[in-house]
Amino acid sequence: MAVTLEDIKSLRTKTGAGMSDCKKALTEAEGDFEKAIEIIRKKGLAVAQKRSDREASEGCVLVKVDGNFGAIIALKCETDFVANNKDFVALTQSILDAAVAAKAKSLDEVKALPFQGKTVADIVLERTGIVGEKLELDGYSFIEGSEIASYNHQGKNFLCVLVAFNKEVADKDYIHEVALQVAVQNPVALSESEVPEAVKAEEMKVAIEKTREEQVAKAVEAALRKAGFNLYISENEEHIKEGIMKGEITEAQADEIRALKAKTAEDKLANMPAAMIDKIAEGRMNKFFKENCLVNQVYAFGDGKQTINEYIKALDKELAITGFRRFTLKAE
Repeated sequence: MAVTLEDIKSLRTKTGAGMSDCKKALTEAEGDFEKAIEIIRKKGLAVAQKRSDREASEGCVLVKVDGNFGAIIALKCETDFVANNKDFVALTQSILDAAVAAKAKSLDEVKALPFQGKTVADIVLERTGIVGEKLELDGYSFIEGSEIASYNHQGKNFLCVLVAFNKEVADKDYIHEVALQVAVQNPVALSESEVPEAVKAEEMKVAIEKTREEQVAKAVEAALRKAGFNLYISENEEHIKEGIMKGEITEAQADEIRALKAKTAEDKLANMPAAMIDKIAEGRMNKFFKENCLVNQVYAFGDGKQTINEYIKALDKELAITGFRRFTLKAE
């Protein structure tokens, strides 16, 4: 059966595949549209399996708010050429539109949504065959709130943010600044109470270790000064060897420096007050919470003193942030 141009165009409209792919599929299917569609679907599956080990590190991240519901979705691909293609962006937007309309609460739910006569997952799989790259639907998240601010960072579709508030706000530009804050400052959690316990434990461990290292370093420096040694030469083994080579210290003095540093460090660690270490570490933790909890962060676009919580209270004393979502494709 001869394949006509109209047949090819019709199949392309239904599947989104390229003209040549549609022609090949129709020829193979002897003009049977359903078989041709299945051939294109299988081609997508074959490409996906072939490229299953390829990392989909590029893509398109979009955000949308509809009333009290907002969502972010990411459709990943392998190259920025595909990521910036208008059809790829349009596909991502269409999937997001469907997810928001359905108020989907999970990525699995999004993948199972009816879409263009099939499911979202099926269409993404088919598009894999069309573009010849591994595509992966990823990064879906949603938020609900009486008011939601959204932001697509620089309009470049790689980092998106949602921030929910407890009440409606007339000045949308004002709360938009909070979304900008989340994009730029990348908070770990909304408040201290929402920081995961595993994160707190790890940060405390790091804080204690860093405090110990600092206390040892101070003790060693004081001991070296008292003994009259040059601090630069004594700083590390490389500097010690440099000092010997330049004739600034002797081998015997180098050994004395090494012994003094080791003995001082050992004594300091053995006699370091646990209460003092805990107190300093707690101070470090407070700094961590201030820098990484959204409501405690300094408002990045203000005078350097006002916190985000103070910023929103300046607009409305009853206004509160109830949550935020942030997704980016870029390494940070």
